Amino acid sequence: MNIHSVMPLNVVARRSRPGPSADTPPGPKRDAILRAAIDVFAERGYFNAQVADVARAAGVAAGTVYLYFKSKDDLLVSIFERSMREGLANGRAAVANLQDPRARLLRLARGHLARLGHDRNLAIVFQVELRQSTKFMEQFSSTLLRDYLGLIREAIADGQREGLFRSDVKATAMAKMLFGALDEMATNWILSRRRYSLEADADAVVDLFINGARAR
Repeated sequence: MNIHSVMPLNVVARRSRPGPSADTPPGPKRDAILRAAIDVFAERGYFNAQVADVARAAGVAAGTVYLYFKSKDDLLVSIFERSMREGLANGRAAVANLQDPRARLLRLARGHLARLGHDRNLAIVFQVELRQSTKFMEQFSSTLLRDYLGLIREAIADGQREGLFRSDVKATAMAKMLFGALDEMATNWILSRRRYSLEADADAVVDLFINGARAR
């Protein structure tokens, strides 16, 4: 993870306070504002963007944004939360009927890269803008990100019990290694001038993870 700068500390503290994002139910307008925030943050960068820019892109008044979100920080947190919840739901559904741990890892990897590969602006926000604060990542790595990694860990632990994967490395550490590899592929895809399928990288990553780099 590259840390380029430090986000204000109120990013990690404000979620304990009640506010519009907690009291206002989800709906089309809230979704439109979040979509606009993703596009604006990706284009302008989080620190350069203003709430007024997001409102303009969403086609609403700036005051309307504050009916749903307390601040620009709250927009960024909400993007992260929604993306992670969608990723968790999709991941659980994808492996629900799979018993083979190897097939589960491949399905999770493909889904992870496919979701980012289908939405370049979301990938930019997720891979770059959200990584600008150590405090922010520390807070959420203990909740939603931990649960997301848990899906990978469960598949690896099952594979270890079945003798498919080496058991001298903890499943949690191996899950982080695989996630880190996928994470790097997504970041490289964003930075590359070439246009290619990000999802297609999943097979090679998982194959290398499972089988190592030995020649066949």
